Amino acid sequence: MNRKLLTAEGYQRLQDELNDLVRKERPEITKIVSWAASLGDRSENADYHYNKRKLREIDRRIRFLTKLFEVAHKVEYNPEQDGKAYFGAWVELENDHGESIKFRIVGDEEIYGRRDYISLQSPMAKACLGKMVDDDIQVNTPHGLKHWYIINIEYGLHDGG
Repeated sequence: MNRKLLTAEGYQRLQDELNDLVRKERPEITKIVSWAASLGDRSENADYHYNKRKLREIDRRIRFLTKLFEVAHKVEYNPEQDGKAYFGAWVELENDHGESIKFRIVGDEEIYGRRDYISLQSPMAKACLGKMVDDDIQVNTPHGLKHWYIINIEYGLHDGG
């Protein structure tokens, strides 16, 4: 695994998930598997098979997160970033048709489950990096070259949605 960048919030969220898996979920599922195994014949024991599968999924996620934290780099906000789009920024763009979009530039591991987060590796994020409000950007898409104007850049937490 290469070095993985995470926002401070993303780092904490994944750390909380790992702690929850290790301290709460895994012990609960292990108890259920032990109980189901004690019932005898496992060949038709749905509780045993379902929870054994769930335990494997939890263990797989724990391994993944453990390895991620070995190479993770938490990127903290720095006041020098103000006014320019960098990692962790909320960027709002508008095009010539009046359409606008708003997203946060984050690491690859943080985009899941959030429609308003985009990967630092995405063409849109790469086009925005280092730019300021009123700068225009061009993004090559499957539908051709698209032009956008940066109308706002912020750092900090947002609800998003």
